[in-house]
Amino acid sequence: MAAESHAPTAGEYIVHHLTHFQNHKPNGPFDLTVINIDSVIYAVLLGVVGCWLLWRAARKATSGVPGRFQAAVELLVEMVDSQAKGIVHSAESRKFVAPLALTVFVWIFLMNAMDLLPLDLIPEIWAQIVGAAGHDPQHAYMRSVPTADLSVTMGLSVSVLLICLYYNIKIKGMGGWIHELFTAPFGAHPVLWPFNFLMQVIEFVAKTVSHGMRLFGNMYAGELIFMLIALMGGAWSLSATGIGLAIGHIIAGSAWAIFHILIITLQAFVFMMLTLVYIGQAHDSH
Repeated sequence: MAAESHAPTAGEYIVHHLTHFQNHKPNGPFDLTVINIDSVIYAVLLGVVGCWLLWRAARKATSGVPGRFQAAVELLVEMVDSQAKGIVHSAESRKFVAPLALTVFVWIFLMNAMDLLPLDLIPEIWAQIVGAAGHDPQHAYMRSVPTADLSVTMGLSVSVLLICLYYNIKIKGMGGWIHELFTAPFGAHPVLWPFNFLMQVIEFVAKTVSHGMRLFGNMYAGELIFMLIALMGGAWSLSATGIGLAIGHIIAGSAWAIFHILIITLQAFVFMMLTLVYIGQAHDSH
């Protein structure tokens, strides 16, 4: 985390916790060969966990009085299905879109929930593993919240964009969609075609960027606040100020963790709803 000759400063502590475990050091700000291995591992692992939970609920579903787990999953499924019916009016499309929205909500909720784990728990375990392997544990980087990684959230939003493009072509036909690109929103006059096309491109780009950035920004900010709270606890000592910092760390950490439960749920819901809205817009003709 820092040089062995001194304890890490607040800045070094935060920078260490914001550094990804990568396949190699970036050669520049736009080195697309760099992979954040920690984000990939946790995103895939939590995706598998989410699918397993839904599969387990479906496998153990009964027609009698449901258990608490089955009741919770049924409430979630009904909520997502009702939202999908209100936004995507094609019953055929909802056969794919509703399960997609449910998967998005559960997956993002689980990735967001990694922020509730003790901040140093996973990095410290990873440092012990790296140290046992004979490497320098001071540079054992590991971030466990995939949605605090911009590449993950933008990857999710780009995936939604591709699905929207698919439904634009499927519902309107290739010719109909191209006609819409050049005639909406200002009109079908040939003079307006470049402006219509530019506006359509801007709309697709803006929706995609804002979709991913919104989730990333909220989770990244939450992660930073947890780091600042952790620094309060790390500065405690046997003095009035130190004891006050330790007590403040406990109170602030508990309060923020409770409030953060609302944030991680809300952000998963917002991302799911925007996914439904954007796919629903792909079904509408201008």
